Amino acid sequence: MSDHDLSPEINFWGDTPEQDYFNLKGITGSKSYFKSPRGLNLFTRSWLPSPSSSPPRGIIFMVHGYGNDISWTFQSTAIFLAQNGFACFALDIEGHGRSDGVRAYVPSVDLVVHDLISFFDSIKRQPKYQTLPRFLFGESMGGAISLLVHFLDPSGFDGAVLVAPMCKISDKVRPKWPIDRILITISSLVPTWAIVPTEDLLEKCIKVEEKKPIAKRNPMRYGGKPRLGTVMELLRVTDYLGKKLKDVSVPFLVLHGSADVVTDPEVSRELYESAKSEDKTLKIYDGMMHSMLFGETDENVEIVRGDIVGWLNDRCE
Repeated sequence: MSDHDLSPEINFWGDTPEQDYFNLKGITGSKSYFKSPRGLNLFTRSWLPSPSSSPPRGIIFMVHGYGNDISWTFQSTAIFLAQNGFACFALDIEGHGRSDGVRAYVPSVDLVVHDLISFFDSIKRQPKYQTLPRFLFGESMGGAISLLVHFLDPSGFDGAVLVAPMCKISDKVRPKWPIDRILITISSLVPTWAIVPTEDLLEKCIKVEEKKPIAKRNPMRYGGKPRLGTVMELLRVTDYLGKKLKDVSVPFLVLHGSADVVTDPEVSRELYESAKSEDKTLKIYDGMMHSMLFGETDENVEIVRGDIVGWLNDRCE
């Protein structure tokens, strides 16, 4: 079992107990552990429309980003989607949040993809969800992982929402030569070594100064230097994805801020232009940074949320 249990935790919204907050928002929330096929205990959450409202309009399977988790500000989007009639499910991937693993160490993204598909399938098999439209939702690294899920299960989802997807590591934060060569050489020897020289990405993600302390208070956030093995794995996966953009066939909405220096908006544009999906939409928001669903002004967050819900609604008619 993970070091972290299901005891009461602090929340980004303040002192209101979690269930009371969910009740105020008119949704139902739950949390538990899922045993993956390889034996990992992975922490999961669900955010569902109120039982007194209409049945869910669709299911959304959500994937968080690197160093993040599903229990802090990530919840704000899931709560919003549940308020709009969508049943949302997510888990902390290996090494993140309350799930098993070394903190922020992802030895194999491919194994993470299998964990997610196994969890998602366990939800799909429930009779009440079998006939509903199914969507992937991924932020940053979660966007890249969502595309890998799509490649492995191409008919399993009716659409994907990709928020600032990490389809390529931005050259602005990628380790420079000769550092990258050195890292590759030693990563096979000490893959969990947290030494990769990068700035704290939080400063590059969040525009509104008043929101930075809120993000930093997340007790599950990993703020240390990236681990060698994780960086090498993300570089491998994004290099692979960069060559596979033309093979994306799922209907998708990709959203990106023009001022994002963590993931490259031009790669999202390339995804939109290259993908063979017949139903595809690109939104580039002028001046927005990486954290569009929390770190921007409340007005900007509402714009992005509105575009997401509008796109989902159109595909649940």
